[in-house]
Amino acid sequence: MGRKGGTTHLKRNPAPKFWNIHRKEFVWTVRPKSGPHALQQSLPLTLIVKEMLGYAKTRREAKTIISQGKVLVDGKPREEAYPAGLMDIVAIPEAKATYRILTHKKGLILHPTKEDEANFKLCRIENKTVVPKGQVQLNFHDGTNKLIHIADPKNPTEDEYHTLNVIKLSIPDREVLGQIKMAKDTISLITGGKNRGTYGKIVDIEEVAGKKRRSLLATIENKAGKRFQTILSFIFPVGEGEESISLPEVK
Repeated sequence: MGRKGGTTHLKRNPAPKFWNIHRKEFVWTVRPKSGPHALQQSLPLTLIVKEMLGYAKTRREAKTIISQGKVLVDGKPREEAYPAGLMDIVAIPEAKATYRILTHKKGLILHPTKEDEANFKLCRIENKTVVPKGQVQLNFHDGTNKLIHIADPKNPTEDEYHTLNVIKLSIPDREVLGQIKMAKDTISLITGGKNRGTYGKIVDIEEVAGKKRRSLLATIENKAGKRFQTILSFIFPVGEGEESISLPEVK
């Protein structure tokens, strides 16, 4: 009888290249469980605790720390193989350390977060769905959803949200704190392609009739005046006028 379902194992050699692990020290590594982020776009919590932060010497030690609820992702304790990804907030309260997962030119990194930034998360709207009684459900890049209550379905004035815009959510209660629009003059982070990890101001968005919005080209200019082009699908707005979160220096 053939095997059903995906594998639960992962060898170190084919693991994502941005994972901070020794490729030949051991054969196996932890495989992230199915969750909000794909394998190639996530960091398992055990790897964060053991390899990246150095709070444990072995996987067993890391598992013990995580199972005791000492590591939080978006304000909640998670299991050891939880796949943390872009914009997730990883906090270790006992160490008074908080990090935001950001895109880097080689993959994903943990970026130290200021105290006033640790209580909110940025989520990009990937899709919108109308659910029973005319309510609107926003579907975010991290697999989560947010229900927008509509008083009058025939005149949905509360629905001011559009796909590819970014919502600022408080954590862990997930209240809407604001919206960052995908538009000119917005500060944005490039999350894919050869310019991944670069950020700057959107100076132009092409307008092509009949072309999918995600495939439209946008031009981003960094602080040094250098310009980059990428599709809107690879752009993550992070602030209007100035960044709403701290970002690493790009060399």
